[in-house]
Amino acid sequence: MLKSMTGFGRAEVTRGETTILAEIKSLNGKQFEVNLKMSPLLKPYEFDIRNLLQQELQRGTLDATINIKQNGATRPVVINTELARYYHQAITSMATDLSLPQEDMLNVLMKLPEVVTPASEQMEKSEWLEVEKVIRAAVAEMDAHRADEGAMLEKDLLLRIDNILLYTEKVKELDPLRKDKVRTRLETLLAEYVGKENVDANRMEQELIFYLEKLDISEELIRLQNHCRYFKDILNEADAAKGKKLGFVLQEIGREINTTGSKANDAGIQQWVVMMKDELEKAKEQVLNVL
Repeated sequence: MLKSMTGFGRAEVTRGETTILAEIKSLNGKQFEVNLKMSPLLKPYEFDIRNLLQQELQRGTLDATINIKQNGATRPVVINTELARYYHQAITSMATDLSLPQEDMLNVLMKLPEVVTPASEQMEKSEWLEVEKVIRAAVAEMDAHRADEGAMLEKDLLLRIDNILLYTEKVKELDPLRKDKVRTRLETLLAEYVGKENVDANRMEQELIFYLEKLDISEELIRLQNHCRYFKDILNEADAAKGKKLGFVLQEIGREINTTGSKANDAGIQQWVVMMKDELEKAKEQVLNVL
């Protein structure tokens, strides 16, 4: 089954006074990129979080937010009295020099950098394990979302490939008629400009065979069918991340379609080639979203 790179996952758990929230949104991207926003307490575990996301989600452009909120009671804090005293002296001196009011000085001091700091800047191992569980739950929800999107992508891609195979059969039906048209056209031109009685039949047959070989598209059609079958085989592979491989096969399919069109020299075949190209472009757009 295919998986899309597009998805969303959310998980939230409350333990006592602490609420852990993880939200992950993913869009398509050539590689793995993550924009990570998280609580300062999780900084020591940033590498672990990024590693976890890359291992589980593999590819895509991610926006991940992981928050730890305190409900009611908060973590103990430390007030740096010495720093507050230094700030107070400096502010008082400046206010005196500038004749500024000095009311509500405590409120001002408490908001200055490093005056009030958490008592502990580190998260306990047990707390991190709880956070990890929440992240994995959000990843699991996203993975399910990706699988649902992938099922729709697979259905559409199979339709496009089946249409290309159908149009290939239409071209194969027209190919013998095309050769007869080429032979008739050349014979008519030679009779008109050279005269039928002046044409060397053996030489003409040799030239005609050489000309038709240059226009032969049988090998292109065989390779085109083989590439389409290989595309379907890849869809059935167990590996979840196969978007790049599918993209490469579509490039090969496009190469055979283009060569068929350039060698066709027939309006009827060209119409089917145009329809193949239309299906191919739709398939390419869808593959851009495949994991």
